[in-house]
Amino acid sequence: MNVNYTVVMYLVYIAVSIALTVWVARTLHRNGRVFLVDVFHGNETLADSVNHLLVVGVYLINLGYIAMMLRLGYDLKDTRAAIEALSLKLGYVLLILGFMHLLNVFVFNRMRRNAILDNAPPPVAPDACLAAPAGR
Repeated sequence: MNVNYTVVMYLVYIAVSIALTVWVARTLHRNGRVFLVDVFHGNETLADSVNHLLVVGVYLINLGYIAMMLRLGYDLKDTRAAIEALSLKLGYVLLILGFMHLLNVFVFNRMRRNAILDNAPPPVAPDACLAAPAGR
């Protein structure tokens, strides 16, 4: 039996990459809601809307990347080469997913921090003044 390792690697790559993308998107959607509600000061409708838009973005970017990176450019001769090519491709997919997650957390954390500062009470007025040191 003549096995076409390249085609098998393509099929496994597509299946695993899509499964990883769906798993990450669902996890972010489920667990990110609480964080987004806090970022948007309890506005659950806005938080849910942004959460949904982020999931759509994760799907579009990752599925587009997966499709663009499908082509290998050379034939695989054995199982070892197929596993190595597959691990490289899946590694890139995981790095993209991780980078997108960290970028989203960074942006929303900045938004949350700014919102906390905007809603903080004004600083306390000073109750005394210090005299300037002599000679200045």
